[in-house]
Formats: sequence, structure tokens, C-alpha cells
Amino acid sequence: MSLMTVFLATTGDLAHAGGAVGAGLAAMGAGIGIGQIGKGAVEAIARQPEATNDIRANMILAAALVEGVALFAVIIGFLAMVL
Repeated sequence: MSLMTVFLATTGDLAHAGGAVGAGLAAMGAGIGIGQIGKGAVEAIARQPEATNDIRANMILAAALVEGVALFAVIIGFLAMVL
């Protein structure tokens, strides 16, 4: 086996591993982001209980946006592993 064949096989494996690491980091980032959104919402509701409905609506919208971006990142990571 030539050195070039070994190099190409190794870089292909590294690309697949990079996709898996990227998908994992995207999922972890989404979890941290949604946790921060929830923390901020709970603190805001504790300060102003009369604004609970507005705060909850904004929290759900922000969490949905974070989750959507994370879903795309995870899919791209999985595609990097497969292709």
C-alpha cells in the first residue's frame, strides 16, 4: 500500500469523524442555548409576574429558532459522516 493511499484513507476517516463531532457539538450548543433562554425567562418572570404571558411567548419563539438552527447543523454533520 502506498503512502498516498494511506493518507487518503486517513483523511476520509477524519472527515467522517469530523461530521460526528460537529453533530454532537451542535446538539450540545442547542441544549446550552435553550437552557440559557429558560433561565432568563424564569428570572424575568420572577421580576415581573404580570408579564408572564409575553415572556413565555418570546421564550418559546427563541427556543424554536435555536432548535431549528441546531437541527440543520446536526443534519449537515450526519451528511458529512455519510458522504
